[in-house]
Amino acid sequence: MAVNPALLQATVSIIADYRAGEIAAPDVAHVERWVNQFDEKVREPLLTELKHVLSRTYVSKLGVERFLSGLVPLQKLAGNKPPEFWNNAKFLDIQDRGKSQKEFLSLFAVTLKQQTGLDLANCGTNPACYIYLDDGIFTGMTLIRSIGSWLKTVPTQKAIVHVIVIAGHLGGQFYAKGELEKIVKGLGKEIEWHWWALHTVEDRKAYTDTSDVLRPTSLPEDDLTKAYAKTLRYPPVYRTAGSLGALKIFSSEQGRDLLERQLLVKGAFIKDAAKQLPKFARPLGDMVLETLGFGSTFVTYRNCPNNAPLAFWAGNPWYPLFQRKTN
Repeated sequence: MAVNPALLQATVSIIADYRAGEIAAPDVAHVERWVNQFDEKVREPLLTELKHVLSRTYVSKLGVERFLSGLVPLQKLAGNKPPEFWNNAKFLDIQDRGKSQKEFLSLFAVTLKQQTGLDLANCGTNPACYIYLDDGIFTGMTLIRSIGSWLKTVPTQKAIVHVIVIAGHLGGQFYAKGELEKIVKGLGKEIEWHWWALHTVEDRKAYTDTSDVLRPTSLPEDDLTKAYAKTLRYPPVYRTAGSLGALKIFSSEQGRDLLERQLLVKGAFIKDAAKQLPKFARPLGDMVLETLGFGSTFVTYRNCPNNAPLAFWAGNPWYPLFQRKTN
């Protein structure tokens, strides 16, 4: 049975600007080819739930621009005198991998100029604080690598750092802060951290039952999935059914359960078949810890994170919904 064309088109409309100008624009045939890799009986309900999820977790270029524009006058961040705050803020361009930070800074420079008349490049001559701007915090490793190196160059013993992202996963934030504090302590410095996110995503192990990421309630009856689970040092941690998480990313428990199980099954297939995948590629997304996977469903117009399910982005022998560019 063919998937409802209106459902295919609605999904295309959500992800229409994914990597615009770099790869072919998503169309109905693209989405149909992707979903047809799943068993026929689950294709339509699976795509129905995924469309709902992506309507909340896919961030278009316009969405990013609106987020950045809203930061400029945000009183909780910039206080009662935004031009003064931003003029005294030093913007960090310190990532050694990827281009997300550079692009976000370029977009922010436009709205900063429009709203305050300030040139971003001239801000922070004598920094009152530092701004680290990026698309997300996932495992926290990019943040640790980037800021960890930069901390050694900070000319003062005390500093204020604002970390601003679209999707801030709490597990990665907690881990990054702990690791960065170790570095700070070793350098004899004092850093005052402030964390800002358009979406604060619950993914911590202790909050599995109320998480906002893919956390299956049990292991599906699938040979490859079971075989993968047996390779893990510790048994997987499962979610107790009943909560859709604070962000209400999922439409219902039934829809969430279907999506989690199907993406896990296909992720286990990809993990088994795609021998070129790196060691830490997990069925539900890259993670150093031996788990079923990270489980994020956040994707921006720029790229799909490897912390999303393999079924979102992995290639041969799989056909990806989001063709991913690597660092």
